[in-house]
Amino acid sequence: MTTKRQLKLGAVLTPTGGPGHPYTWLDPELPGDASVDIDWYIKYARIAEEAKFDLVFIVDSQFITPDSPPHYLNRLEPLTLLSALAVATENIGLVGTLTTSFNQPFNVARRFASLDLISRGRAGWNVVTSGDSGTAGNYSLDEHYDYATRYGKASEHVEVVKALWDSYEDDAFPRNKETKEFLDSSKLHTLNHRGEYFSVVGPLNIERSQQGQPVIFQAGDSEQGRDLGAQIADGIFTHAPSFEAGAAFYADIKNRAAALGRNPDEIVILPGVAVTVGDTDEDAREIERATQLADNNFDKSLNEFGRPFGWHDFRQYDLDAPFPVEALKSAENSFYTQAKKITELAVERGLTLRQTVEALSSPRLSPFTGSATTVADELQRWLDGRALDGINIHIGHPAQFRRFVDEVLPILRERGVVREDYEGTTLRDNLGLPFVENRHTRAQRDGVALAPLPGALASSI
Repeated sequence: MTTKRQLKLGAVLTPTGGPGHPYTWLDPELPGDASVDIDWYIKYARIAEEAKFDLVFIVDSQFITPDSPPHYLNRLEPLTLLSALAVATENIGLVGTLTTSFNQPFNVARRFASLDLISRGRAGWNVVTSGDSGTAGNYSLDEHYDYATRYGKASEHVEVVKALWDSYEDDAFPRNKETKEFLDSSKLHTLNHRGEYFSVVGPLNIERSQQGQPVIFQAGDSEQGRDLGAQIADGIFTHAPSFEAGAAFYADIKNRAAALGRNPDEIVILPGVAVTVGDTDEDAREIERATQLADNNFDKSLNEFGRPFGWHDFRQYDLDAPFPVEALKSAENSFYTQAKKITELAVERGLTLRQTVEALSSPRLSPFTGSATTVADELQRWLDGRALDGINIHIGHPAQFRRFVDEVLPILRERGVVREDYEGTTLRDNLGLPFVENRHTRAQRDGVALAPLPGALASSI
């Protein structure tokens, strides 16, 4: 029997290993250069598409140190990669990360609109503000923007991009060869936005796609991050360590969206999850334990530990002395929420630096580990309990991803929890999100004037 709500599926492509996974690339099934091998990405995008996944997701950051995870050290730029995947796939959504802190709205709007047309309506933008504070040095800045500036820029940036995507109404191009009319100029709209952070005249020189606008995703757990997601996002990427934490986050985001006048059912929440499938529950736990132990190296963990703290060097401290709380100051313009949680954990438990690193890097039990039936049951429990709308699975070890596709998904499909086939041709169709009507068309139909964009100091439309 088919349930009304179905589990949405995302695949995160970080082949050689992201944070906390320094040795994933040793898997004999993974080429050592998989993170820059387009054939690898095409292969797994097609596997995910055959399994009826909603999307593949390409994470990104633009600052590295020698201690960065293997995938971060050497990887393809997201939109270039996704454009290649667009012509190698037909149905699966293509979502990439692009920062609002170090890009201009016009260029972002143009690049994603291009991907949306190349893919025929399958593009998605993961909005980030760049937590790696070192990124500033790659963009001619002495220091990173503070939290308030980062999120202020992000809010205005997204609104400008969305307005630029509406530069042309959907029927702006008659392309009538008999009358020689290529453009109906009355359907082209400049923006003339002047805001606190951006000044953009417009219009954008590219038409809208089959889904109206690319799908906007956001990931952020701070108060500012949650507010931004509730304001601008169609989808939320997050982390849920337990059912209770997932349900609390789910309710919080939906409530914030409703308070802003949005329909909370038009936001899909997809936490990243680790899935391990075994012949039995005990077998799966043993696979999970062996995999995590193989990835666990204290020196690697210590070196990478500084990332949320603005790559603060924790190697300078006595490992067996109390956790150095003064390091939190280095995180003010970085991943501050994450660093604050780590610091509070260490202080509350009276941990040394060594114990803190070990506590955070030691193997953790995932709720989605077990036999195929156990994993399917747990995923359905989280979906029915509104702890999520879907999941993002990191394609790490290929054998485990195949077991999820070949063993877990058939059980969920038989129960009606995942789709039999794609519902439509666009990412919005398949996520159950509405087509985005052009704002100029809507205003003319409703007989109202367009208001200035949020953050505008002066605007004429």
